[in-house]
Amino acid sequence: MALPTLKALEECVDFRKTVEPFIPQLYALPAKLADVFAGREDIVKLYADTNPLISGFAISIFLGAVFLVAAEVNRNYSQVDRFWSLLPTLYIAHFDVWSRLAGVPSQRLDAALLFSTIWSIRLTFNYWRKGGYEIGSEDYRWEIIRKQVPKAVFHVFNWTFISFIQSILLYSLATPAYVLLLATQFEPDVSGVDILYVAVELGLIVTEYLADQQQWDFQAAKREYKASGKVPQGFTQAELDRGFIASGLWGYSRHPNFAAEQSIWFFFYQWSCFASKSLYSWLAVGPAFLIMLFQGSTWLTEIITAGKYPEYSKYQARVGTFVPTGISAYKTLGPQIIRTSELAKKQK
Repeated sequence: MALPTLKALEECVDFRKTVEPFIPQLYALPAKLADVFAGREDIVKLYADTNPLISGFAISIFLGAVFLVAAEVNRNYSQVDRFWSLLPTLYIAHFDVWSRLAGVPSQRLDAALLFSTIWSIRLTFNYWRKGGYEIGSEDYRWEIIRKQVPKAVFHVFNWTFISFIQSILLYSLATPAYVLLLATQFEPDVSGVDILYVAVELGLIVTEYLADQQQWDFQAAKREYKASGKVPQGFTQAELDRGFIASGLWGYSRHPNFAAEQSIWFFFYQWSCFASKSLYSWLAVGPAFLIMLFQGSTWLTEIITAGKYPEYSKYQARVGTFVPTGISAYKTLGPQIIRTSELAKKQK
C-alpha cells in the first residue's frame, strides 16, 4: 500500500501515520532501482507502488549529489540556483502525476500545479534575463563567502548546505501537496476556499513580478544614466545618484520581492493546514527554513549594499526589511541647511 489508511481528515498531517510507515521504502529503493536497470522490475509499477512522499524525497537526495559533483567539478556554486525556480513545481507535478496513476482525485493538486507553474515561468524568466543561465554565471555572494572562510570549510559548506540541504529544502516547499493528496480521500472536490488560496498565491506572484520589474527598470535606467549622462524618462537624477531603488513597492519594503516569495510558500503550507483541518503540522519545516534562509541571505546582501551607498543606512532606518512599518513611502532626505553660526563653529 503506497498511501496510509486514514480514518479522519486531521490524520492527514499525522507524521506517525503518513510518513513513518513508509520510511523502509526509502531504504529499499536502491535495490529496487537496481532491479529496474536489470530488467527484473517495471519502472512505472515501482513508481506507483512507492509512497510519493518517499520517492520525491529520494529524488531530492539524488539531485543533491548531482549538484555537489557539478559544483566541485566546475568550481561554480550556483548549480542549485539554476533549478530553484523549477524544482518545487516539478515536485508538485510529481504528486499530481502519481495521484492520476493511483486513480486518486487530483483537482486540488491541479490547482496547486497551476499557481506553481505560473510562479516558475515568472521566476525562471527573471533569472534568465539577469544572466543566471549564462555559462560561468554565479551568485556574487558565494565568491564573497569563499573569501571569508578557509577553503576546507567552504567545501564542507557546499557538501552540506549548498548542494544537499538546499535541494531538500526545495522539495519540502512542495510537500504540502502530499497533504492535499491525502485529504482527497475525504474531500475530493475543490472548494471555494481552495480557489481563494489559489487567488492569494496568484496575487503574491503578481506582487513579486511588480517588485522585480521595478528593480529591473531602475537598474536599466541607472546603467543608461552612467553611460550617457542623461536621465531616462520616469526617473530623477537624485534617485539615480542615490544608487538603489526606493520607490514603488520598494518605498514601503526594502525587499518586497523576497517578502512575496516567502509568503507564497507559507500560504501553500497554510493551504495544507486548511485541507486537513489542522492549525499546524510538521510541514511547517519547509517554509520556516526558507524564511531563515532569506534572513541570512538578506543580511549579507544589505551589508554589501550599505557599504556601496551612503544613504542606504537612512533607508534601512525608515523602511522595513520585508513588512512595511508605516503608511507613507520612503522619500530621499533633502540637503541639510547649515546656519552661518554653525558653519563658523565648524571652521574654528
